[in-house]
Amino acid sequence: MFKAAVLTISDSASKGARADATGPFIKDFLKGLNIFEVTKIAICPDEVYEIKKILKEWADDENIDLVVTTGGTGLSPRDVTPEATLSVIERQVPGMAEAIRSYGLKKTPRAMLSRGVVGIRKNTLIINLPGSKRAVKDGLEAIKEVLEHAIKKLKGDSTPCGES
Repeated sequence: MFKAAVLTISDSASKGARADATGPFIKDFLKGLNIFEVTKIAICPDEVYEIKKILKEWADDENIDLVVTTGGTGLSPRDVTPEATLSVIERQVPGMAEAIRSYGLKKTPRAMLSRGVVGIRKNTLIINLPGSKRAVKDGLEAIKEVLEHAIKKLKGDSTPCGES
C-alpha cells in the first residue's frame, strides 16, 4: 500500500462556510483503487504560504507517496495552488497535467481554464486538480492507470516502462 494525502484548498471550506465535497471524494476514489491508504486529509485557505507548508511537511516529514490537491487552479485572483506547488516541486510531470486537461476537454471546454500542475518533491508525486467534483472525477479517471507505475518509479523501480 502507498501512503496518500488529500489537500482541499478553499477559503470558504477552510472557514466552514461550505462543506468540502471534493476532498472526501478523492479519499474514497484513491481507497477504491486498492493501492492507497489515505493517511492525511486537510483543508487550507487559498494562501501560498499555507499550501507550501503543508506540501513540504507531507513530502519531507510524513513521506507521503501521493498528494492530491483540489481547488485553486483556476483564473480567480485567489487561485494560487499552481504557484505554490511549482515553488516546492523539484521536477514537473507535464504529461499528467496535460492528460488531466485533455480528458476534461472531452466533456467541457472549461477544462482548458485549469492551471493545475503535477510534479515531484523528493519521492512524493503532487497532483493539482480543480475544485469541482466533476472535474476531480474526470482528472482522477484520466490518470488512475498510471498512478501505481509512477509511484513505483519514484521509489526506484528500474523496470523499463514498456515491460512493467
